[in-house]
Amino acid sequence: MPTPLDKALNSKNTFLAFTGIVTAVAAWSIWGQDMFPKEADPTGDPETWTYEEMRRWLAARNLHPNSKDTIEQLLERVKANLRTPRA
Repeated sequence: MPTPLDKALNSKNTFLAFTGIVTAVAAWSIWGQDMFPKEADPTGDPETWTYEEMRRWLAARNLHPNSKDTIEQLLERVKANLRTPRA
């Protein structure tokens, strides 16, 4: 004679609930983290940075670079906002 536990394990609804939980955990582990991590800040002399690196550096600091800014204007803003090295 089957026990209530046997009936629960043979139930189609239990199987679907289990597969749903496994699918949700898999989706969370894939998409719950940084799927496309941000690029690191550019390093070195800002004079050698590209236009996009300067825009990314300014945007990371909420300095809102304008899309119409020239590379000279961006370089001026980056230099103005760089921290001075400690002596």
